Amino acid sequence: MSERLVLAAGLALIITLVLSPFLIPVLRILKFGQTVRDDGPKRHLKKAGTPTMGGIIFLVGIIVSALVSAEQPTSLEMVTLVGITLGFGLIGFIDDFIKVVMHRSLGLRAYQKLIGQFGLAFVLMWVSVHWLGRGTDVAIPFTTIHLELGWFYYFLISVVIVVMTNAVNLTDGLDGLAAGSTMFAGISYIAIALLAAVQGGGVAVLAHETDMAVFAAALVGGCVGFLRFNTYPARVFMGDTGSLALGGALVSLAVLTKSELVLIVIGGLFALEALSVIIQVFSFQTRGKRVFRMSPLHHHFELGGWGEWKVVLVFWAVALVCAVLGVVGYLPTLG
Repeated sequence: MSERLVLAAGLALIITLVLSPFLIPVLRILKFGQTVRDDGPKRHLKKAGTPTMGGIIFLVGIIVSALVSAEQPTSLEMVTLVGITLGFGLIGFIDDFIKVVMHRSLGLRAYQKLIGQFGLAFVLMWVSVHWLGRGTDVAIPFTTIHLELGWFYYFLISVVIVVMTNAVNLTDGLDGLAAGSTMFAGISYIAIALLAAVQGGGVAVLAHETDMAVFAAALVGGCVGFLRFNTYPARVFMGDTGSLALGGALVSLAVLTKSELVLIVIGGLFALEALSVIIQVFSFQTRGKRVFRMSPLHHHFELGGWGEWKVVLVFWAVALVCAVLGVVGYLPTLG
């Protein structure tokens, strides 16, 4: 098993490292350049024109590596993981294409994104519940409690899926922040998938669960490879193509390992970033005042005088702590 995990992570890393020097210049030639908010930190203005939509690069590495390394690459679990990840990536790609290539700053309308995202969430939950028999119960982190939600499962978990996926997208505002944070979350899902395999027992179950660990390992390898070109000063940005795909990969792993609420702990940094936006919007609309200098949260610290690299390192540390806490919180749910 360890050999397949190493193969998955290593192959995704190598593919991403090899493709990047070829595809980054192509993105530059095609003028797929990043636009920068005028009201954001002034130091970001120099990033304008940096190639974006680079998520395509690590997506190729992750998907190819996972399928090559998996014991059962055509299993429903693996097909679901790949399909949902690509589905969210496609939504991001369309959004990026409209903004970058067609020069329409708004990209997809919010309702269009949400329709696509909730649609993918429903497909993911339907496959998990009705085809894979995962059930409609949820495990409460740090406890042995499992709540049977029935039809309410679809409502609650669809919200978790969409919010956490977009939270990863919101975190992608500084060089290397989203990729590095997802790397830590991916490592935690390697552990969770293996723990689920041990608890499940049986050769067939073991193969399916360990293949989810293989997918998580490929996710980690792809993120590490992309960080070579995405850390400060970034040579390429992942765009919504990459950030939504990373979010899609994490929520897929969460649903299939029955750790839907544990994901909120593992992705605690992502949740904080999303919460900062919600608080900022609510406060400004109700009181006319801002709570943060700027949201998402990482910009608040930037405008407070922190250097970009310092913000990223501190936030990575938070992401690491959240990832460890998530695994700890998952252990009691195994009963």
